[in-house]
Amino acid sequence: MRSASEEPVPLHEEFIYCCGAATHVLKCGPWKDLSKDESKNLPRLLFMIIPGNPGLAGYYRTFIQALYCGLNQQYPVWVVSHAGHCKPPSGMEMIEDTDIKELEDVFGLNGQVEHKLNFLKKNVSKDIKLVLIAHSIGCYITLEMMKRASELQVLRSVLLFPTIERMAQSPQGKLMTPLLCKLRYVLYMPVYLLSFLPEGVKASLVRFALRGMKTCDESSITTSVNLFSVDCIANILYMASQEMMKVVERDSTTIKQNLKKLIFYYGTGDSWCPQHYYDEIKMDFPDGDIRLCEKGLRHAFVLDASKEMAAMITDWLQDDLTKL
Repeated sequence: MRSASEEPVPLHEEFIYCCGAATHVLKCGPWKDLSKDESKNLPRLLFMIIPGNPGLAGYYRTFIQALYCGLNQQYPVWVVSHAGHCKPPSGMEMIEDTDIKELEDVFGLNGQVEHKLNFLKKNVSKDIKLVLIAHSIGCYITLEMMKRASELQVLRSVLLFPTIERMAQSPQGKLMTPLLCKLRYVLYMPVYLLSFLPEGVKASLVRFALRGMKTCDESSITTSVNLFSVDCIANILYMASQEMMKVVERDSTTIKQNLKKLIFYYGTGDSWCPQHYYDEIKMDFPDGDIRLCEKGLRHAFVLDASKEMAAMITDWLQDDLTKL
């Protein structure tokens, strides 16, 4: 198998409206349309990435390319941004211009769950099995998807650095909750002013903010420039404020019902889901596949460890894939 550096990885990019909200989709592999039931060329399996927050698809570009190559380019790997977590291209508004309101609060946490279910319903054939790879708050969204749509053919759900409980009580949550719930509007004005800066200056500011990292994924820098959009940052902060209020108790019932399909991966120094959250869920579900990171990866692994994470996941799923 050739590496991604030796052979270009097919990558298709789309900006669509889903539930009336601007949505960025990156599709790795030659499969662009998985909704046609009659097609004989449909793959048996789709790997779908559910992002964290910020839920910009671009952060996962290197990750899905590495995952696609690690899977011997046999299955499509898609990442779907959260609703409104993208800077739409010129001529496209953040909200679709229509009188029909598909979802009451599409930018909220509940709306983001329904947004992903709606995307699957409209874009993926029911016959295709799913591997859901979720990151951070995407893990909460994934568990909700499995709870609300038991008809989904989920082969596996891989939950990376899962923020599925007590977010406001976590070390980072205690710091961020007052800012997100009471002071987030204060951030809009500086973001608005910074939005007028040239793109090159914005990129330089991002590089400066990430200067402490030994290596930083170039696609993360490019993607972070989108955070200078007021509409984009407003949707990100609004969703985050709801996370602090709504992600309280772990949904142990849904976990128990789907335990054999789930892989949990916790960090050792993760201030969003500290290690004692791992200790407790491990105690409650001793038969579960619940792992603790031994590599020192950061919560935001997409910034500098996408390839390493993709390699681990392909290794974890080998047995499942050989049984297909």
